[in-house]
Amino acid sequence: MGQFKLTAVKREANITKADFIENYYKPQQPVLIENLTKDWEAYTKWNLDYIQSLAGDQVVPLYNNQVTKGKQKSAEPATEMKLFDYIEILKTKPTDLRIFFYDVMKKMPVLAKDFKYPDIGLKFFKRLPVLFFGSKGSQVLAHFDMDLADLLHVHFHGTKRVLLFSPEQTKFLYKIPFAVHNLEDIDMANPDFEKYPALKQVKGIEVYMKHGDALYMPSGYWHFVEYLDGGFSMTLRAFTKKPLTAINMLYNLFFMRHFENIMRKWKGQKWIDYKNEWAVKNTSNTLKNLEQ
Repeated sequence: MGQFKLTAVKREANITKADFIENYYKPQQPVLIENLTKDWEAYTKWNLDYIQSLAGDQVVPLYNNQVTKGKQKSAEPATEMKLFDYIEILKTKPTDLRIFFYDVMKKMPVLAKDFKYPDIGLKFFKRLPVLFFGSKGSQVLAHFDMDLADLLHVHFHGTKRVLLFSPEQTKFLYKIPFAVHNLEDIDMANPDFEKYPALKQVKGIEVYMKHGDALYMPSGYWHFVEYLDGGFSMTLRAFTKKPLTAINMLYNLFFMRHFENIMRKWKGQKWIDYKNEWAVKNTSNTLKNLEQ
């Protein structure tokens, strides 16, 4: 086992629109902004108790860390539960069950009045603020977002650790073909350099987030998340204006995702095993070329 080559994320207590655009958006560099949400009502109101008080009998799909097998879709919930009951678990004991991509405007639009879209130079897609919930010790598989949006990720209640990897690191991360994640049996918290030697080459950025912190993740950045306490985060999205990125986004959403699910339904585990072998072969070849 080993540790990635990590540097601490750049932090700004406050930032102007001009500085954000010049220093982070244009060069596509992550940054954590500490005081961006201090004037939001959400900063003082949002915690697990508050969300639970609004949950009612709402039932939500829950995801776990089990490796997908056979004819399962690539993002398939493990079970479902009342949101109230799920948050009660988060408050009392560890679980690997997580809420993924909870659509605020559809499922709890009252929350929209508690936050505002910051004027930092990103043109946010205001119809899709989404929440993510996790328990102490739960992890999110290393991935990049399929829509290739620029992300502003704001954490609430407790703390979490995020590892970021630039798109340039993809060649060392054992990316799965026709997917936006890497091999599911890689433990990104304790990478096995003997089994996966290309991981030794990976350079990343380490982020520790507390309540109210806002993390800018540029388009295509990989992120691996560990919840250090039960809590939740909200992601605001800004879609690219770059033609090539837009083309790749359309490919991901309208071809790759559907092709992947068709192949899983048709070939099942054989398709998954084939892609895993393909990922190892591609990455091994990259490493060999680097060493020559």
